[in-house]
Amino acid sequence: MNVEEMELDELREEIRSIDHEIVQLIAQRTYVAESIAAVKREHDIPTTDETQEQAVMDRAGENAKQFDVDSNLVKAVFRLLIELNKVEQRSNR
Repeated sequence: MNVEEMELDELREEIRSIDHEIVQLIAQRTYVAESIAAVKREHDIPTTDETQEQAVMDRAGENAKQFDVDSNLVKAVFRLLIELNKVEQRSNR
């Protein structure tokens, strides 16, 4: 294996590690979202909270800028996470 291939393998391993962390954080976020859903059910609070959703999207955009990442990409990921959480909340009502 030459030096370039070793570097490529090392970079790919770093990507695998990052991917693992991303999935771990999504799982953690999902757990917290499920806890929020339980509180909403208990207190008969509507599933959709547009003010909160906008706050999440605003934070996502700000974080994207902070890390110099395309804000449209980051917002798309968060929009998907929000929508999946809402679907889950509705199915458990």
